[in-house]
Amino acid sequence: MSEELRDEVEAINSIYGDDTLVPAGEPLAYILTLPGKRSSLRLCFSEAYPSEPPAVLGTHHSSGGRKGAGARDLVLFRDVLGSVFVPGAVCLFDALEDFARRLEEEEGHDETEAQPQVPTAAQPPRHEQDDGQNTAEEPSSQTDMPASDTSPPQWTLSEILVDTKSTFIAHVAPVTSPAQARQYVQQLLASDRRFRTATHNMTAWRIRGADGLVTYQDCDDDGETAAGSRLLHLMQLMDLWDVMVVVSRWYGGVKLGPRRFAVINAVARDAFVRAGMVHDKDKDKEKPKKKGR
Repeated sequence: MSEELRDEVEAINSIYGDDTLVPAGEPLAYILTLPGKRSSLRLCFSEAYPSEPPAVLGTHHSSGGRKGAGARDLVLFRDVLGSVFVPGAVCLFDALEDFARRLEEEEGHDETEAQPQVPTAAQPPRHEQDDGQNTAEEPSSQTDMPASDTSPPQWTLSEILVDTKSTFIAHVAPVTSPAQARQYVQQLLASDRRFRTATHNMTAWRIRGADGLVTYQDCDDDGETAAGSRLLHLMQLMDLWDVMVVVSRWYGGVKLGPRRFAVINAVARDAFVRAGMVHDKDKDKEKPKKKGR
C-alpha cells in the first residue's frame, strides 16, 4: 500500500466516521460507505494509485427504502469519480463531496416535482378584500433578511493533510463583516456533522471596511492553544483582507507538539492559494530559482 493511500484511508475515516473505508479482505480492495449511510461500494486500488484511479467494482450493499437506489448510487459515484480524478492526486474526498452535492441536487429536484401545485384561485386578489384592513402580505423571514445573511458561504477547501494520524483540512471564504464571518462558522458546523465532531475548528478573519478606514480582525483557537493567532498572523503576512479561514483538526491520538502549527498554517495557505487569494508576489516566491551556470 502506498503512503498516499494509507493517509487517505485515515483521512476519510477521520472525517466521515470510522468504518467508512475499510479493507475488503483482498489486497488493495476496500468497501466504501457513501455519505449518509447510503449504499456501500467495492473499490480496488492499483499499486500505482494515485497515478491511476481506483476501480469501482460494484455495489456491496444497497441503501434501503428506495428501489434501484444502489444502482443509481453506483452510476453517480462512477461519474463523479471520473470527473474529479487527476493523475497523481488522491481523489476520494473530492469524489465523496461531489457525490453528496450531486445527490442532494437530484433529490431536491425530485421533491420539487412531486409537490402538488396549489391553485392560484385559492388566494383571493387583494382588491376583493373589502373589510377595510390592510391586506398586504407580510414579508417572509427569508425575503426580509439581507442577501448576505441568507446566501451560502462560497467555501474553497484545501487538500486534506494527514500527519501522525491527525487529519487537517481548511475552508476559506470571502466575508464583508464580522457578523457574517461568525455566521459562516455557525452554518458550517450546523450543516455538516463531520465538522461538528472535529476535535478543533480554529478560525481567523480580517475585514476592511468599505472606506478602508475601519478594519476588523479576530481569531478563535477552539481549544488548540495559540492556533487562531498563528492563522491570523499568516493572513497578516499574506496581506489578506475580507476573507476568513476555518481549519478543522481530527486528533489521531499522537501529539504533534509545535509542528502542529506548521501543519495548520500549511492547509490554510493551500486553501488561500486554491481560492486565488494569494498575491502574485507570493506566487513568485514559490517558484524555484534557476541556478546559475
